[in-house]
Amino acid sequence: MRFLKYFLLTIIAVGMLGVASVAGLYLYVKDELPSVDTLQDVRFQTPMQVYTADGRLMSQFGEQRRIPLTLDEIPQEMIDAILATEDSRFYSHRGVDPIGVMRAFRVLVSTGEIREGASTITMQLARNFFLTRERAWMRKIKEAFIALHIEQLLSKEEILELYLNKLELGHRAFGVGAAAQVYYGRDIHELTLAEIATLAGMPQGPSILNPISNPAASVQRRRIVLTRMLDEGYITRDQFEAATLAPVTARYHTAELELNAPYLAEMVRQEMIERFGLDDAYNGGYKVFTTVNSEVQLAAEDALRENLHAYDERHGYRGPEMRLWGVDPEQYFQAQSSRVQQLPDERTLATMIELGGQAWPDGEIIAYLQRQPRFGRLQHAVVMDVGEQSVTVMLRSGSRTTIAWKNLDWARAYIDAERQGRAPQTAGDILNVGDHIIVRPFDEAYRLAQMPAPSSAIVALNPNNGSIQSIVGGYSFNHSQFNRATQAKRQVGSTIKPFIYAAALDHNFTLATLVNDAPITQWNPGSGSAWRPRNSPEVYDGPIRLREALARSKNVVSVRLIRELGVNETADYLERFGFLANDVQRNESLSLGAASFTPLEMARGFAVFANGGYLVTPHFIDRIEDSDGNIVFQASPTYACARCAAEEAGVEFSNDDDVNAAILSEWSQAPQVIPEQVAYLVAEALQSAIWGGGSWAHQTGWNGTGWRAQSLRNRNLAGKTGTTNDVRDTWFVGFTRGTVAATWVGFDNLEFALGRSSLNSNLGRQRQPIVGSEAGATTALPGWVRYMETALQHVSSPAFALPENMVSVRIDQPSGKLTNRNDHTSMFEYFIRGTEPTDFADSTRRTPEIFEDEERLF
Repeated sequence: MRFLKYFLLTIIAVGMLGVASVAGLYLYVKDELPSVDTLQDVRFQTPMQVYTADGRLMSQFGEQRRIPLTLDEIPQEMIDAILATEDSRFYSHRGVDPIGVMRAFRVLVSTGEIREGASTITMQLARNFFLTRERAWMRKIKEAFIALHIEQLLSKEEILELYLNKLELGHRAFGVGAAAQVYYGRDIHELTLAEIATLAGMPQGPSILNPISNPAASVQRRRIVLTRMLDEGYITRDQFEAATLAPVTARYHTAELELNAPYLAEMVRQEMIERFGLDDAYNGGYKVFTTVNSEVQLAAEDALRENLHAYDERHGYRGPEMRLWGVDPEQYFQAQSSRVQQLPDERTLATMIELGGQAWPDGEIIAYLQRQPRFGRLQHAVVMDVGEQSVTVMLRSGSRTTIAWKNLDWARAYIDAERQGRAPQTAGDILNVGDHIIVRPFDEAYRLAQMPAPSSAIVALNPNNGSIQSIVGGYSFNHSQFNRATQAKRQVGSTIKPFIYAAALDHNFTLATLVNDAPITQWNPGSGSAWRPRNSPEVYDGPIRLREALARSKNVVSVRLIRELGVNETADYLERFGFLANDVQRNESLSLGAASFTPLEMARGFAVFANGGYLVTPHFIDRIEDSDGNIVFQASPTYACARCAAEEAGVEFSNDDDVNAAILSEWSQAPQVIPEQVAYLVAEALQSAIWGGGSWAHQTGWNGTGWRAQSLRNRNLAGKTGTTNDVRDTWFVGFTRGTVAATWVGFDNLEFALGRSSLNSNLGRQRQPIVGSEAGATTALPGWVRYMETALQHVSSPAFALPENMVSVRIDQPSGKLTNRNDHTSMFEYFIRGTEPTDFADSTRRTPEIFEDEERLF
């Protein structure tokens, strides 16, 4: 009895000592323990996602990849695997597992080392949120106290949900939802038992148990997880055997983008950082919905690239990127050193020297190709065999494909910007075995290609509210992140003319007013030289109506108009279209397009003609949602008219002023910058730039500069070509009631060697001329047409509505006066009421003389 008494006293003393020790430890670390109240309202760091208007993911920004899931959204097999492996008594303890602690203590006593941490899921959650992974007693003590506190605040289900979403699982994947996408490219509900067990085995060592970097260790860990699941009764023996023998299928998956629109995505990124700051923008879980439609955006990307390739092929092939074998390496290296291009990298050069001009093994070729940068749809390849009229190439995947003659025969040798060599007769005239070349997918095959020398941009917006419908800032964002659609101010050439004509029409000119299309020479005593603006082509037709002069882009007519209106008055008028005052030159060269604007600024300016005279504000974000799906921003664009707002809102439009006022009470009215009648007349004239002058055009031989757009078979198209005097920039800006799109093609303002440009080179592209027969109509317009083939399917393009206070009268085309004739020499023309002609044309026809006396005809 005495022994029993001492034994009980000892137990009580040890117990009291234990309680006192725990209390002492708590008091010791109390001030260092973090508050866990934040777990009740935790916000995971979730990347920002950018979507198209039709809900397709185009980009993702953020350091961590995370897909937060509720416990109901996580498969039971995943929950079972985690519980069996990490904490089988999770539902029976209060944050600290006494059995686990005793087991870890026994191991410590027997080995003298901390081999088991006895960490429960709650303790791991405490560490993941508040502590480090340092293996130290004090950290374990803090971990236990925090776990006990967490269990008092949260339910078991809440703890498990936080844990499964917080887990770090390698490759920047946090949480089981993101890990399923990163390793298998599928939703977590689509994973097999073997794949679930692989992920469940990773929390203890995301780097060493990774199925990508260490598949052998991952397989062993997977077996342990499956064994624990079998022991706990979560799976059957058959399931265990099948999952244990399953192959490793994991590979790294980037975010599954449904559309690649990097220039637009970068615009969104910058806008979000300005709104929310870098950290919150990247990790706040925002979903940004843009205004672009995915199909239309893809059409813009395709149109820009194919148009640049068409230009490049017209000017010849600049040769392969590099000759890998078939040459003396040292002599070849010296020859390359004398050329302005990137030299072979060290590994490539070493291989060339080692093999001494001999053919490379397949493994070396594949390794070389995989080191090359990727731009757009261009792919690197090495020529393996040259036939009579075909070549066989190896791609970076190691596969081989044959390029047929129809995809090679364009490659005349590039001599300079205006000359090419003779047409090749055989494939050997173009390429040799061992050549590193560029190819691109083309009509379900591959076509010989090269990085296009010029650059380009396309931007389209809704003229009724300014929402951007598509935007492409260059051939490849990887090659150049400079967004030419929004950042490149380029000389606009003849696309300035509609704005000058609008100023004239707003000052009592009409589309039937005759202006003398005759050469101008202006002597400048100060410089001792003469200014001679010329038409392109240099054809002068004498007195010509404004409609025809704009459609045929007569330069000297624009000069005469700006002289009549006044330079300053014209410049002031141009500012109405949203152009910055500093960008509008105040001299007569303004009439020829010497001013420089971005493609987006040009699209916005032309939108005024498309919408009846209103200046809308471009925008590309429709709405922003937070991580809970709440809308934190909704675009409130200005609308050109009540009808436009009603159409966008899906509300039936009424002619009742009160109803219209109610509609516009929710949407702001865009400022009206020019009269509706002037906008209509310019749009009418710009339709002639595409469709010409009807029967009179057939008789007299004139057509509009944009006639290639007739292939779209849409009579409501209007537009204007643009080519600068030195032919360095080419444009086409065109529109309907539902869209306005601007296309620019030119060279970047960087140093450029005319001899050769390469994907691998560090060359820029000089602001050199678009030469030969190239101009806005032949260089920029084809890309616009290709884009509009798709864009017109997504917008309405009714005829431009005739405004009030307009009349239409029959005029004599040569003179612009009234006529009673109804043959090909006459046409109906529109006038603002009160400006229509009152005189009839002389019934005697004669060829108009060219008046040089500007007093008689300016």
